[in-house]
Amino acid sequence: MGWPFWGVVCLLVAMTALVVTLGILFAGERRRGRAERAALLAEQRQLSARVEELSRAAATQRRIADEHADWVITRLGESEDDAVATRPVSDQLVLSAAFGEPLVKVLAFGHGVRRALSAESRNRIRFEVRREVRRARKQRRREMKDAWRRVQAEDRAA
Repeated sequence: MGWPFWGVVCLLVAMTALVVTLGILFAGERRRGRAERAALLAEQRQLSARVEELSRAAATQRRIADEHADWVITRLGESEDDAVATRPVSDQLVLSAAFGEPLVKVLAFGHGVRRALSAESRNRIRFEVRREVRRARKQRRREMKDAWRRVQAEDRAA
């Protein structure tokens, strides 16, 4: 039993240790992967249940809308047997159509004004104005120095 035999034995022991170590490391990764996969599947089941719930709610809303479709102001008079006089339009529908869109516009304008007057917006504007004033001041100083140098050079030349 010479040194080649012991060299081969040492090499086999080292390779076995390496294989065992890699197996342990990958086993932990596999466990983490399984846990992540289980969490993703649970989340997917929750999302699927939520989508089903929303689909049922939308179907219910569509059914309710279809039941009351004959009272929708935009469908009156579509068919020839529909007479406008036989289906009176409620005051609420007329007021909703007349004031709904302008009210939405006013509310959107109010939101824009509120946002423009918010502290964050005022601070941003103040920062931009201050930066522009500083830039203009530096530019003016530079131009004044250049003009002063030109005047001095002309005086020296004369």
